[in-house]
Amino acid sequence: MNLAHAADIAYAAAAPPGNAGGPAAYFNMLLPFIAMAAIFYFIVMRPQQRQKADRERMLNALKKGDRVVTTSGMHGTVTQLNEHTVTLRVGDQVKLEFDRSAVGRIVEVTSDRDA
Repeated sequence: MNLAHAADIAYAAAAPPGNAGGPAAYFNMLLPFIAMAAIFYFIVMRPQQRQKADRERMLNALKKGDRVVTTSGMHGTVTQLNEHTVTLRVGDQVKLEFDRSAVGRIVEVTSDRDA
């Protein structure tokens, strides 16, 4: 068998030109992209949406007396709340007003420290 004969056999085994594959061929080409989009959704988008919902729930659950830490690291106790702001007592006579979105987390008081 020579090289020309092998090329003829390979050409004969190839798919005929035109739309011989039909819609199944297009689906097979799109399948990897659909799989990548699904993986992207479950690894990136879904956890981010869940984290955002958890944060909204935490901000809506704030109440007076909660110990919180702001996103900048300031510790304080909630003394006053309204729709957009929260007032924190950070010292004996020191009260600071923050945007509600500046609250990073609620601190659980577990020891007998000053609450």
